[in-house]
Amino acid sequence: MKTIFSKVKLKPGQIVKLFALVLLSAVGQMLLPSFLAQMISHGVAAGDERVIWTYAFIMAGVTVFSCIISFLSVKIASYISTDFAAQLRNQVFSKVQSFSAAEMDRFGTASLVTRSTSDITNVQNFLTLLLRVGLLAPMMAVAGLVFSAATGGEVSSVLLVAIPVLLGALTMIMVLASRYSIRLRKKLDQINRLFLESLEGVRVIRAFNKQKVETDRFEEANMDYAMTAMTAGRITSLLMPVISVIFGVTTAAVLGVGAYYVNTGAMEVGSLVANSQYISMVLTSVMMLSLVIMMFPTSYACAKRISEVLETESSIRDGGLSLENRKTHATVEFRHVNFAYPGADEPILKDVSFVSRPGEITAIIGGTGRGKSSILKLIPRLYDPMFGEVLIDGVNAKEYRTEDLRSLIGYVPQKNVLFSGDIADNLNFGNENGTEEEWQKAAKTACAEEFILKKKQGYHDAVAQGGTNLSGGQRQRMAIARAMMKKPEIYVFDDSFSALDMKTDRQLRQNLKENIGDATVIMVAQRVSTIMDADRILVVDDGQIVGNGTHEELLKSCPLYREIAGIQLGKEAV
Repeated sequence: MKTIFSKVKLKPGQIVKLFALVLLSAVGQMLLPSFLAQMISHGVAAGDERVIWTYAFIMAGVTVFSCIISFLSVKIASYISTDFAAQLRNQVFSKVQSFSAAEMDRFGTASLVTRSTSDITNVQNFLTLLLRVGLLAPMMAVAGLVFSAATGGEVSSVLLVAIPVLLGALTMIMVLASRYSIRLRKKLDQINRLFLESLEGVRVIRAFNKQKVETDRFEEANMDYAMTAMTAGRITSLLMPVISVIFGVTTAAVLGVGAYYVNTGAMEVGSLVANSQYISMVLTSVMMLSLVIMMFPTSYACAKRISEVLETESSIRDGGLSLENRKTHATVEFRHVNFAYPGADEPILKDVSFVSRPGEITAIIGGTGRGKSSILKLIPRLYDPMFGEVLIDGVNAKEYRTEDLRSLIGYVPQKNVLFSGDIADNLNFGNENGTEEEWQKAAKTACAEEFILKKKQGYHDAVAQGGTNLSGGQRQRMAIARAMMKKPEIYVFDDSFSALDMKTDRQLRQNLKENIGDATVIMVAQRVSTIMDADRILVVDDGQIVGNGTHEELLKSCPLYREIAGIQLGKEAV
C-alpha cells in the first residue's frame, strides 16, 4: 500500500471535503436517538402532542439532511477511488512499457494482465468502501460511545465486554482469511495463463484433437482455485454469524440491565431507548468496519502484487549520450559478447565478435536454437550481454538512451505482431506522420503492394488483432514494410523471410538492396538462397561463430555451412 500511495497521490482537497461531509453525516445520525429520547420523555410521557410533532419534524429534517450529505459523500468517494484506479493503471502500464524482456519473462503475460485489471479493480473497490464506510464507522462508534456513556451510565459498561470480544473475533478471522488471499491471486494467474494459451493456440489444439486434454488441464486448475476460494469463503462466512451472536447478546444485556434501572427509577424510559440505540449504532459501526476488514486480506494481496510491478526496475538502464556525439553511422560491432537468459544454466552466446558496416548486409545462419535470434535481441537492447560489448557507431549501446538507440533501428521480430486497426495504421507504427506516398513506397519495397491493392479499401482495409485475417507471408511483408517506413540506419530482420516463396524472397532482397542506401542490414535466415548474396555470412553453432565470410569463402572453409548448403541446394550445386 505504501508503494502505491507513493506513486499515486490522492487529492487533499477532495479528502477534506469527504471528511467534512462524513463528519456531518455522523453528527446527524447521532442526534436522532437524542431527539427520540426527548420526544418520549417530554412528549409521550407527558401526553403533549405539540412536543411530539415538533421533535418529529426535527427528526425528519435531520434525516433528510443526513441523506443529502450521504449522497454527496458517496459521490466524492466514488470519484476519488475511480480517479485513483485510473492513475494506478497508468502507472502500471508505463512501468510495464519500461520493462526489458527479462522482466516480462519474470512476471509473465497472464500475471501482468491480472495485476493491471483484476487486482487494481479490487484495490479500487476496497478504497471506495474505505472512504465510504471506513471514515464514517469510526466516527459513529466514538460518538456512540460518548453519547451512550452520557445517557446510559452503568448500562454502557456492557460494551466494555462486548467490543473487545467482537474485535478479537474479527482479528482472528481476518488473520486466517489473509493466508488464502495471496494463494488465490496466484491460482487466478494460473487460470489466466491456461486460458490465454488455449486462445492463442486454438488452431494447434484443434489440429491435434487435444480439446479434451486442454479442458482437463483447465478444469484441474479451476477446481484448485475453487477449493481454495471455498476454504477462504468458509472462514469469512463465520464473520456475520459471530457478529450477529455478539450483537444479539449485547442488546439483550443492555435491555436487561436498563430494565432493572428503569424499574428502580434510576433511569427514564426515553434514556433507555436512546442508550439502546446508541449501543446499536456502536455495534453497527463495528459491523460496517467488518465489511472493510473482510475485503482487506484480498485487497492487501492485490496491492502487494501491484507494488511488485511498480517497485521492479528495468535491467535496461538509460545512458546519457546524445546521438549527435556519434563518430560513425550505421555501424554495429560485437566484442567478445557472452549472454545467458535469466535463470539459464549456461550462456546461449559465447565470445561472439563481428563488425557490420554501413551499406553492408550481414547474414546469420545456423542450426535451430543455436543463438542466432539472441544476437539480434542484443542490438536494440531487449537484453544486455553478461560480458563483452555491443557497440553502435563505436559507442557501447548502454551509453545511449534506449529511446534514441531504438530510433536508429528498424526491427522485424521472429514473431510478427500486427495491431488492430487498418493497414495504414500498422504502417504508421513505423512513422506516425507517414503519407500515402510513403506507404506505397514501403509496401512496394516489401512486396506487400500486390495483396494490399487487392483489398476493397486498399491501405484502409481492416487488420484484425494480431493480423489474424492475413496469411503468414502477408504478415511478414507488412512487418518489413513497417520497418521500411521508419527509414532507420540499421535494419534487423529476425528470420523475416521464412514464410515467403522463393520468387518473392528474391524480389524482396533485390528491392532492399536498391532502397536501403547506406543503412546496415543484419538478418537471420534459415535458407541459404536468402543469404547467398550477403556481404558477410556468420555461421553460428552452439552460441559461437564458427564461420565468417562470403558464400564462396564459407563453402571452402566452414564444414557446417557446406553441410547446410549441401542439404538445401544439393551437393552438385555446392
